[in-house]
Amino acid sequence: MSATLSRGSLQPGQQKLAEKLTILNDRGIGMLTRIYNIKKACGDPKAKPSYLIDKNLESAVKFIVRKFPAVETRNNNQQLAQLQKEKSEILKNLALYYFTFVDVMEFKDHVCELLNTIDACQVFFDITVNFDLTKNYLDLVVTYTNLMMLLSRIEERKAIIGLYNYAHEMTHGSSDREYPRLGQMIVDYENPLKKMMEEFVPHGKSLSDALLSLQMVYPRRNLSADQWRNAQLLSLISAPSTMLNPAQSDTMPCEYLSLDTMEKWIVFGFILCHGVLNSDQSALSLWKLALQSSTCLCLFRDEVFHIHKAAEDLFINIRGYNKRVNDIKECKEQALSHAGLMHRERRKFLRSALKELATVLSDQPGLLGPKALFVFMALSFARDEIIWLLRHADNIQKKSTDDFIDKHIAELIFYMEELRAHVRKYGPVMQRYYVQYLSGFDAVVLNELVQNLSVCPEDESIIMSSFVNTMTSLSVKQGIQPNTAYTSVSKASLGIADHRELGKMMNTIIFHTKMVDSLVEMLVETSDLSIFCFYSRAFEKMFQQCLELPSQSRHSISFPLLCTHFMSCTHELCPEERHHIGDRSLSLCNMFLDEMAKQARNLITDICTEQCTLSDQLLPKHCAKTISQAVNKKSKKQTGKKGEPEREKPGVESMRKNRLLVTNLDKLHTALSELCFSINYVPNMVIWEHTFTPREYLTSHLEIRFTKSIVGMTMYNQATQEIAKPSELLTSVRAYMTVLQSIENYVQIDITRVFNNVLLQQTQHLDSHGEPTITSLYTNWYLETLLRQVSNGHIAYFPAMKAFVNLPTENELTFNAEEYSDISEMRSLSELLGPYGMKFLSESLMWHISSQVAELKKLVVDNVEVLTQMRTSFDKPEQMAALFKKLSCGVLKRMTIIGVILSFRSLAQEALRDVSSLFNLPSAVLFSGLKLVAMNVYELSSAAGLPCEIDPALVVALSSQKSENISPEEEYKIACLLMVFVAVSMPTLASNVMSQYSPAIEGHCNNIHCLAKAVNQIAAALFTIHKGSIEDRLKEFLALASSSLLKIGQETDKITTRNRESVYLLLDMIVQESPFLTMDLLESCFPYVLLRNAYHAVYKQSVSSST
Repeated sequence: MSATLSRGSLQPGQQKLAEKLTILNDRGIGMLTRIYNIKKACGDPKAKPSYLIDKNLESAVKFIVRKFPAVETRNNNQQLAQLQKEKSEILKNLALYYFTFVDVMEFKDHVCELLNTIDACQVFFDITVNFDLTKNYLDLVVTYTNLMMLLSRIEERKAIIGLYNYAHEMTHGSSDREYPRLGQMIVDYENPLKKMMEEFVPHGKSLSDALLSLQMVYPRRNLSADQWRNAQLLSLISAPSTMLNPAQSDTMPCEYLSLDTMEKWIVFGFILCHGVLNSDQSALSLWKLALQSSTCLCLFRDEVFHIHKAAEDLFINIRGYNKRVNDIKECKEQALSHAGLMHRERRKFLRSALKELATVLSDQPGLLGPKALFVFMALSFARDEIIWLLRHADNIQKKSTDDFIDKHIAELIFYMEELRAHVRKYGPVMQRYYVQYLSGFDAVVLNELVQNLSVCPEDESIIMSSFVNTMTSLSVKQGIQPNTAYTSVSKASLGIADHRELGKMMNTIIFHTKMVDSLVEMLVETSDLSIFCFYSRAFEKMFQQCLELPSQSRHSISFPLLCTHFMSCTHELCPEERHHIGDRSLSLCNMFLDEMAKQARNLITDICTEQCTLSDQLLPKHCAKTISQAVNKKSKKQTGKKGEPEREKPGVESMRKNRLLVTNLDKLHTALSELCFSINYVPNMVIWEHTFTPREYLTSHLEIRFTKSIVGMTMYNQATQEIAKPSELLTSVRAYMTVLQSIENYVQIDITRVFNNVLLQQTQHLDSHGEPTITSLYTNWYLETLLRQVSNGHIAYFPAMKAFVNLPTENELTFNAEEYSDISEMRSLSELLGPYGMKFLSESLMWHISSQVAELKKLVVDNVEVLTQMRTSFDKPEQMAALFKKLSCGVLKRMTIIGVILSFRSLAQEALRDVSSLFNLPSAVLFSGLKLVAMNVYELSSAAGLPCEIDPALVVALSSQKSENISPEEEYKIACLLMVFVAVSMPTLASNVMSQYSPAIEGHCNNIHCLAKAVNQIAAALFTIHKGSIEDRLKEFLALASSSLLKIGQETDKITTRNRESVYLLLDMIVQESPFLTMDLLESCFPYVLLRNAYHAVYKQSVSSST
């Protein structure tokens, strides 16, 4: 910037005042940003330059600060010795701080130069006529003042500047060339306002003129809520006949001018030119009105200025200012007692006004054209009130805090965001409207004004004609920004002071052009709330209050949306803070959305719990009492005691006596619908090039909670081995899913995706987090609890009931096996676990079978010679009897265990087949081809629950047992001898008391009827693995077994043969179970008459025992 011209040679038209004001204002904000960051860094022990807290440099720093700004390096070698060692590092690390202070000094020089130029040009300032010039001038004064005040608040400024200069002196032999002026500036501005009051004495006339022009604007803006309400401010429907008329004003830009900005102009401006307060009553009125509205003003971001104390301290030392000091005290009392209430009522009014405005515009977006001024006024008014509350709530100066706690602040922010969204969405509508307005109306009016000018020099005439022509031919992609700065200087040929109507018209045109090409900038100017970035604690507190109040939770999305504002507070002169502010905006938005999703998830969980309780009331187990009461009523049984009160039937909760009755479920649904409205409000939001999708947060939380709930509803207790019945769990899961499906009515989320992700994970052994699933819990329980008790003889498998049933024992079991293994429970289990889960259950069962088969093979190996001889001697009774005595026992017990496990698996497979809807092929078609296809088709069929001649899961389990030390031929031989071992051991079952066949259960109480399944399945699997003939080996087994059983028919010992007939029936069961054996084959080995007599005997015995 060139040096100031002398008054005589000053050419006002060439000073480019508007351009300089614009540039310096922007640079001032940048300098404020840098100084602010230095202050915050110095106030944070972690971010503070290490040299300021280094113990070795402590004495040197104290010495430098004490002597500042003088430099003495010669006589203080001891104190500065450590500084000498670290001078290069100090120069490197403190350079950014030091040159920021130098930049502040240069900025101050430029501001002073421009202010002098403005005074010399005798520029005319009037906010209602030349708005932009006056605004920029007042902004520059306030920015300059705030910068010098903020600079004085950096306590370490002398230490930083001094350390850098001493290091520079030691390195280069001389002080930095900027240091003398910089040091003097730091000293001069110890008390910045006092210094600036002296500095602004020459500028008093220009500044006071600019401030006094606010007397028509500020009082009109600073009205009470009642006055706004009476004037029906911001209402589009108060006068329906004028709804389509354009919103007009002589002072268009002043209508949405920030009240907060005006108060800063008035307070700081009249402090700097305080003399006018004594000479002009209107100035004093403005000053007092501003002092009564607030107790503190914003310097920059969260740095505040306490008005009354600072003004009182300044004026108390000025002679003749006692009246002003008393005025300040009175205004302070007024502000403390009434300001909070006044602003609270304003916020209350603005909530309803903005709601009405947003509702009307959402229905009729075309009104954004003529009523755009109302939108920006509403945004500006609301923004001022929110910032006022935020600032004062953090700096409360009175005991009562009620006026500074607004639980409905989210609603006001929400309506602001709604208006902003309307402007962004319908921006093209507004642009087209104002393009037509500029060319069809503004151009005509401006042309008439120019034509009627009494004096219009040639240059100005050309400029004005250019404006008119440009507006007439304007398109959406064009825009004009008239500059009236030159016409504001005193010596201008066309003085704006003499042509106020022209100035006001130009202000209106400027507003209309902004509607064409600066809508985004207008939104930032009138509704930017990035200041919340620096009030994180208050921001989070407001959010929590919003969530806690059900009526406000629908507006909670406004807090994440505010995070989109944060990046607008960054400045190109301080690029290093972009990452810091960007990260803060991302973390806050993430936290808000996460908390909203958690709150919704908790509400959904509570609803699910209530619904599960209601579903539980419909379970069959609860109807016994109702049936009992009905029977007693019918038989008219009289009891001595009063009858028990009738149990409430399910559904009673839905009967309402009146509409005022509100249940807990009603409250939960209401709260959920409110919160879901907020989550569903925007599909996504972009913050610092990151996209957030609120619905995905809810989906994620629902998946996690649904997973935990399903596992939790099993009520598995490892200590007592208790677990929920599958049918009850299925009922609860269905109730849970019904509630989750209803969420789609509130939020546009794919709940099917949640079901797929969660329920598919539950079919695996572990979920994606490595936690146990219902598949692993139920598999573990059935194997380790139910089937173990079967092995211990406490439970038997009843084929007639297709269930496992408790046997009467001394120690009663804690659970009823039938309630966990009947058809309905197994179907429920299959539905819960699905084909994948049932496959895992089968694999676990097969692992237990394979371990039993491994033990059986060991028994065979131990008795291999005896069994080899018995295999070829079955037609020699004496030799067989002698050889049998040499065999070790235990083979049938293990085979029975295998049979029990296979019976349980058969139940599970049958249940899976019943619930599977994917394999509805006619079974005859499928079975006809099963013998001709490979094992993978068996696996597919088995996964659908279809029965197979050869169990693929058992084949896979037994295949893994092949030993490396034994040849395939030896393995095959062991398999054959195992069948021999089982066959020759069957007669021993007749001596067991528990081997008696019961027609009622179609089996034996010691589960030996399960041997039929074990023999067939094990044989089929083993000889499939060893590629032998299954049919031939089973024929051999049948021959050996029938031969062995026929021998006990000749026994005379009653104990040995007590249950002979019951054991005979096993042969029939084995044949009936086998797809490889026939009754004709059995007839050839074992006379059918013996089977018929055996059936007759066991049925006769059961009848006699029951009587």
